[in-house]
This record gives sequence, structure tokens and C-alpha cells, in this order.
Amino acid sequence: MLQKMTKVQVVGPKTDLQTVVDILYHTGTVHLEDISKTITPGDTILRRLEMVKGGETATLLAKIGGIILALPKTKGDAGEQVRLGEDLQRKNPEELTSRANQLIDQLESTTRDLATKKSDLELNLGSLSRYEKIIEKIQPLESQLPVLEGFEVTVLLVQKEFREVLEYIQAALREITKNQFELISADVDATTLATVLIFNKRYSEQVHSFIFSQNVNEVRLPSEYMGKPFHEILTLIGERRKEAGKEIAAIDEHLQNLATTWYQELIVLQRILEDRNAELSVFSKFGQTEYTFVIMGWVPKKYVQKTKKALADTFGARVIVNEIDVPADKMNAAPTFYDNPWFVKPFESLIQLISPPKYREVDPSPLIALFFPIFFGLMVGDIAYGLIILAFATVVKRKYRMYEWLQYLMNILAISSIPSIFFGFLFGEFFGNFGEMMGWIHPMTFLGITWNRIDAMIPLLILAIAIGVFHVFLGLSIGVLNALTKGDRHHVCDKCGMIIAITGLLVTIVAMTGIIPGILVNLGIVLILVGVPLIVYGGGFFGVFEIMSTVGNILSYARIMAIGMASVVLALVANTLGGSMDVLIVGILIAAMLHILNIILAMFSPFLHSFRLHAVEFHSKFFEGGGTLYSPFKKSMEGKNE
Repeated sequence: MLQKMTKVQVVGPKTDLQTVVDILYHTGTVHLEDISKTITPGDTILRRLEMVKGGETATLLAKIGGIILALPKTKGDAGEQVRLGEDLQRKNPEELTSRANQLIDQLESTTRDLATKKSDLELNLGSLSRYEKIIEKIQPLESQLPVLEGFEVTVLLVQKEFREVLEYIQAALREITKNQFELISADVDATTLATVLIFNKRYSEQVHSFIFSQNVNEVRLPSEYMGKPFHEILTLIGERRKEAGKEIAAIDEHLQNLATTWYQELIVLQRILEDRNAELSVFSKFGQTEYTFVIMGWVPKKYVQKTKKALADTFGARVIVNEIDVPADKMNAAPTFYDNPWFVKPFESLIQLISPPKYREVDPSPLIALFFPIFFGLMVGDIAYGLIILAFATVVKRKYRMYEWLQYLMNILAISSIPSIFFGFLFGEFFGNFGEMMGWIHPMTFLGITWNRIDAMIPLLILAIAIGVFHVFLGLSIGVLNALTKGDRHHVCDKCGMIIAITGLLVTIVAMTGIIPGILVNLGIVLILVGVPLIVYGGGFFGVFEIMSTVGNILSYARIMAIGMASVVLALVANTLGGSMDVLIVGILIAAMLHILNIILAMFSPFLHSFRLHAVEFHSKFFEGGGTLYSPFKKSMEGKNE
């Protein structure tokens, strides 16, 4: 339900501003307003607070983040972090900055050098492993290589499918080296051809430039390995790998020692600086006089005392929280805060997809939480499908806890699966007519009607239209309530006129069909004649065309019957086709595949159509939107400013 909002003004000495902002940030109740909206032009007493520079804090955060990234991952010590946090929170901004700079001066250079050296060693190890692997593959060719002074050896790796490129390379090298080269090739695996190239060193630059221009994979050994036999190179590589491994182990040990000593404090300091950085971003919204600061914002009425107490516990009467009276016609500027039960919360996200509601508008969330599952259940209407949708939503919720939007979506599916199971009992459906075929369940008889969806199409259509009439009339009634709250008599007349005119039209149609006494046709016409002038007064002459639009909205609810009928027909096809197969396993597979398809459609199509009935047919009768959601200045679950 809608929570009443109170506009507040926080005033105190400028020397306490940072601490006040800290308290408001951690209390998390104040929706901040930009003070410039309340400063009148030419005001020399109250002015906007000069922008506090946050560049230094951002720089400190970047440097501390780099140090933490260089250190090995360390398990957090909750108790130690709480103790360190209490110590650091007591420091003023200058002391906190000084401590951060001390740690950076002590650790940044060391961790950066160690991390760079480790990265270079790991890169070198990767290269050595690559050289070792290739040399092992081409070592059998060593016996074919001539021993010549003044010649260079390089290795080319070519995919076998492109081996014809070697003929082109050979022709080009013959010209470049004046025929002073040798090529020896051999298969090294199923897809790669290794070619050892020996050429006169005087042509080294031209040869390597040519090979590079051809995008051929060339393996050039480091200079210390050049001219040595392959078996000796392999020995040297093995020795270097051992040395590099020892160096990396020593670096890891050094980094681990640093992490053991400093990691907890660095994490806490990073968290506090992130909070301070988030706080600095809102300083431009505050006002100031010569000696005081002024903060304006909105607080839910039930949190006002909590906010006052949080500041009074620290400052006593030095910082004052004033409650400001706002005229009723100005309350539309207040942020909207709907505090609903847990089962309504997921449906709030659907409302916000359209537009946040304005303050003082009737909260549509409980209504969509009531009707959406009913519409969904009527369209699905199958016990087995409902149980599977419930199981699917539960599994996804547990597996993907980190995605808030997905949690809301799965909660909506889980809640909507319950009416699906209920209507499944009413319609006697378990995988379509499979439950009835097995004698497990049968359609119930209610109001003299046996609710088998195949046989009860007309009653279901009438039920869907009746739901549409009720839902649209409910929307129009809420529209009247919203208009009365705002004191808008034109909208009151428009909505009341629409209710009267549509009622008259329905009475006229039903009376003409003979369902009710024909004499009531006159009553229907009178109601239309009364309603139309009210519509014209409230919405102009074009408002009359809204009558047919509203009738179209009501008829649109026939989709509840149509979507449900499509689902039950597909289930019937699955059972009939599966049962007609001579081979049992084939029949089961065919039926299962069609039912799986139907369940997937049952999760998407009824969801979208239920949402559409609310977003288009229902909300258009009363919902304005365009409001501002209550977004308090606080620390979110992720530790960042919301």
C-alpha cells in the first residue's frame, strides 16, 4: 500500500556535514532533493554547496583496487574486518586519506613490481613450453640438417590444407637468398606440417620480413638457443623452467605474506572509500549559508522518527530535522513508496516496466497481484502443467539467486502456478485429457455446467467477457477515486459517464437478446443518454469515441478463453497422436515432445496476455504513471550507492 511521505529539512553546522552524510547514508531513509529547486533567484543567504572534489578518493580507490588485485585471494575475516571498520570509521576524511596514502606508499610499488615480474615469468614459461613442444615434434628432422657456419635456422608451422604455400615460399626464398637455403619438411601431427628453414644469415632481415608478410606461423628461438643441438636446447629449456618455477613460488610466498598482513585492512578501507565516494556524488544537491548546511529530502512518515533518532544520538540538538508542511496540490512531487506484502512485491516490477506510479495514485500492484494469477491460471488450467511450472520456477530461483529481476519473474510464475493447478481440478485436466482417460480426475460440475473446456466453450467465453466487464469497471471506478483525490471534476465526470454509458449499452444488448426482460431496453437507452453528456463534459466530444474503445477492451478478455482453448487442444493432439502409435515408446516420445512444447508456450503466452490485459485494458482506465520512485540515499546490498 502507499506510504505517506514527509518532506524534511536537515540543518546543522558545516563542520558536521561529512558525519551527517555518513549517518544518512547508513540509515538509508532519505530520498534526497536538489536544493537548487528551493533556492529563489537572488537569494544571498541560502546558496548551493560548492561541489566537493571527489577525484582524490577515486584515485585512492583505483590504487587500492590495484593492490588487492595483485595480492592472492584471501578469505575474509569478519571479526577482524568489523574491528578495523570501527577504527577507520572514527577517522575524519583527512585521517582516512592519510591512512590510505600510507598503505599505498608501502604496498603499491612492491606489489606492482612483484606482479609484473610474475607476469613476465609466466609469459616466459608459456613461450618455453611452446618452444619445447615444437622442438620435440621436429627433433626427428635434426639428423637431416646440414652443419654450416654462418647459417640461421628457423621453423615454419603450416596447416596441411595450405601446404601448397610452401612452393611459393620456396620460389621466393630462392630469389631472396640467391639459392643459399634449404627446406626440410615433415608431418608433426594430423593437421600440422613443420618445415625447418636453413638460410645464409646475411639475408636474415629480408627472409623474416617475407615470412611475416605471408602470415606464416614462424617459431624463432631465443638467441641463447641458436646454433645448439635440439637435445641440448630441450635440456636448457627444462632447466630454465625449473628456475622460473622457483622464482614464481618465491614471489607467491612474498605476496601471500603481504596479503596475510594487509588484506583485511585493504578490503575494509576500499569499502569505506567506496561509501565516501558515493556520498561525495550528492554534495552538489545540498545548500549552505555562511556557517550551516541544508539538506532537503523526503522520508516515509513511518521512518521519520528513526531518521531523527539516528542524528540525535550523535549530535543531540546540534543538527535539526524539520518536517515541512507541503500543500496537497504540491504533493505530486513526492516520491512514490509502496510497501506491499512479499507476494505483491514481484508484481511491482511489472508496474515499473510501464511507468512508476504518481504519488497519491491508487497502488495497482495488489490488484495485478490478485488478477494476474487468476488470468494465467484460467489460460493454463492444467494440474500437471501447473506443477511443472512451479517446479521450474523453484529450481531457477535457487540456481540464479544473484539476478533480482529473474527472482521476481520466477516468483510471479510460482504464484501463478497455484491457480493453474486449481483450475486444472475444475476443468479435470492433467496433461490435457490424459488424467480423465486414466480415470484419475474428471471435470467438475458447477453452476449447472460441466467445465470440460472442449465442451464448455460458450460458458467459458461468457465467463471471460464477464471478467472483462468487472475488470474494466473496476479500473474506471479507481479512475474516479484518483480524480476525486486530485480534485479533478472533469475526470470524475468522464469516468462516471463511461461507467453509466457502458452499463446502458450492456443492458440494451442483453435485453435485446431476450436474456433479460425486453422492457429493460428503455432503461439501457436512458443510461446511455445520461452517460454521454457526462463523457462530453469530462473529455470533450472525442471522449464519445472512447465508448467503443472501452467495449473493445471488454471483448479483448475473450483471449482468456481462446488461449486456454489453444492449450487444451494442443494437449489433446499430443495425447491422441501419442496414443495412435503402434510402438509404445514412440508414442510416449511424441506425446512428451508436444506436451513440453505446450508447457513452454503455457509459461510465455498466458504471461504476456495476462500482462497485456492489465497494461492496456485495465490500467488505461485509471493509471497515469510518470511518478518518481522512492530511492533513498543508502548503501545497497552490493555495497554501492543506489
